[in-house]
Amino acid sequence: MTHPYFEGAPFPRVLAHRGLLTGSGEDAVVFDNSAAALAAADAAGVVYLETDVRATADGDPVLFHDETLERLLGDPRPVAQVATAELQELFAAHGGLLTLTEALDLFPRLRFNVDVKASSAAAAIGVAVAPHGHRVLLTSFRDANRRTALDAAAGAGAPVLPASSGGQRAIALLRLASALRLGAWARRILSGLDAVQIPERFGFVRVFTPALVRAAHASGVEVHVWTIDDPAQMRRLVAQGADGIVTDRADLALATLPSR
Repeated sequence: MTHPYFEGAPFPRVLAHRGLLTGSGEDAVVFDNSAAALAAADAAGVVYLETDVRATADGDPVLFHDETLERLLGDPRPVAQVATAELQELFAAHGGLLTLTEALDLFPRLRFNVDVKASSAAAAIGVAVAPHGHRVLLTSFRDANRRTALDAAAGAGAPVLPASSGGQRAIALLRLASALRLGAWARRILSGLDAVQIPERFGFVRVFTPALVRAAHASGVEVHVWTIDDPAQMRRLVAQGADGIVTDRADLALATLPSR
């Protein structure tokens, strides 16, 4: 059965990676995952937004990718050691910080692909997305983080549990099972998943393969490829069976990939 997350939405999926940043000059100070970046993606017409969530020192789940503030602010402190109010002040001139709850409430049209970046944030993420399970997909490099968030959503009374995407271990096993044509094993790996989100390649290893795509589709699981910003590459991957493209240039992807 198709999860509501995918129902009635354009195909192929275009997932705006951390929102949309296309500005230069003064606009270049806008941070990824900020309120301004999400608003730009929404204005461009995307349906799907990919975002990352960590917990602050107060335990609040906020939209933030990195473990520390180093890349964005030149501050080596981990996000987990910074109070929410201070982080809001630091983001004020850079597009605005959002908690996960604020993001879900501010953008009711968008469907959120939420990457659980840290185990400390998983339970709070589950509680935050519980009322919105029909339009949320949970993913994490660590499957345990995703499962914790799902359990918390169920415990919070989610009317619909969020959709799920497999983590690194599940993807590695699926790559192996599909290469060996072990269909029963692949089906077990994919049980309970709605999508797998993968790079085209990981080092010298090609992750996106015809065999992996066939195995996923045989189990009714979508394949999304990240992070693709070249229009020709987008077209090629979709022609080869990709169901979705995670991209920093959602505006280009929407213009490149005709939806159906």
